[in-house]
Amino acid sequence: MRTSLLLAALLSLAGGGIAGAQAPAAPDRPATTGTAAHGAVGERLEPGANSFTETQVKERFAKMGFGEVKDLKKDDQGIWHGRATHAGKEVSIGMDFKGNVAAQ
Repeated sequence: MRTSLLLAALLSLAGGGIAGAQAPAAPDRPATTGTAAHGAVGERLEPGANSFTETQVKERFAKMGFGEVKDLKKDDQGIWHGRATHAGKEVSIGMDFKGNVAAQ
């Protein structure tokens, strides 16, 4: 019985070690959110016919943790560009026709 309890305790600790080994998101970059089908932060922005409205773009940025979105403009390649705050810093942001988001 002691052996079973000891084994269970060791397995429990080992499982926590594996979960704790995941790398945290870089502090200067928002964590990746969603999948490519729903948009992800840090993806390469691709040119294309962008049907997102300015309101939809602002909503997407807000859902991904960006605040105070401003100066939004869609360029001739269909990519929205603007400025926003994240983690107390102002960053440049962009979103392509797939909903992928990039921040610097």
